Amino acid sequence: MNITSSTTSVTINQDIPRPVGRDPVVPTGRTIDHAVRYAEERHWDVVPGAWMEVTRGTPRCSCGTSDCPTPGAHPIRPDWTAQATGSATAVRRMWEDTPYASVLLPTGRTFDAIEVSETTGCLALARMERMELQIGPVTGTPDGRMFFFVLPGGAAKVPDLVRKLGWSPSRVDMAARGDGDWVAAPPSRVGTRGSVLWVREPTAANRWLPDAEEIIQPLAYACGRDAATREG
Repeated sequence: MNITSSTTSVTINQDIPRPVGRDPVVPTGRTIDHAVRYAEERHWDVVPGAWMEVTRGTPRCSCGTSDCPTPGAHPIRPDWTAQATGSATAVRRMWEDTPYASVLLPTGRTFDAIEVSETTGCLALARMERMELQIGPVTGTPDGRMFFFVLPGGAAKVPDLVRKLGWSPSRVDMAARGDGDWVAAPPSRVGTRGSVLWVREPTAANRWLPDAEEIIQPLAYACGRDAATREG
């Protein structure tokens, strides 16, 4: 898989959908509490996203698209980038209108994210810890992906950094999310498999994010090793 910006094409409704005649799939813990905490404690911008609903016994994304590529975890308004805010007051107001919304964190503002497979991410984390590298927050999704938070601007550097390490970007299962993209934050549900979780929670110790260059070597190494295992 190529190293690219992983912006996913989704249908964004002009009007905010509401669960009329449909049962929302409520995540563990109120999403508004988490959204407010991210804004107040981390100074991250947040924006409400789509959510999962059950219609006639069938789970589906609140956007109504039967083949939604990111069910329950994508923006619901065309102007979502302008709507995203770090104001706790504004966050509470937005979640009053969409109480079941997922929590989306825009990338390219206070952080970028590097996406790899779960297998790669776990291998890279173990290597980073042995190297005593500074590691930022890391999320894990129910579809087996991990997102490493790095300083803004890191996404644009990733392809060249991988090439400098001797790896072919076209053979590395890695994606970078920067300006204009987003990541889903815990406890948002993604599809029918479960919720996004913190692999490494945001704490005072990892408030200062690493630059992409600081962690790309163990990530690329783990990607290459995982690819070799699958091909072998």
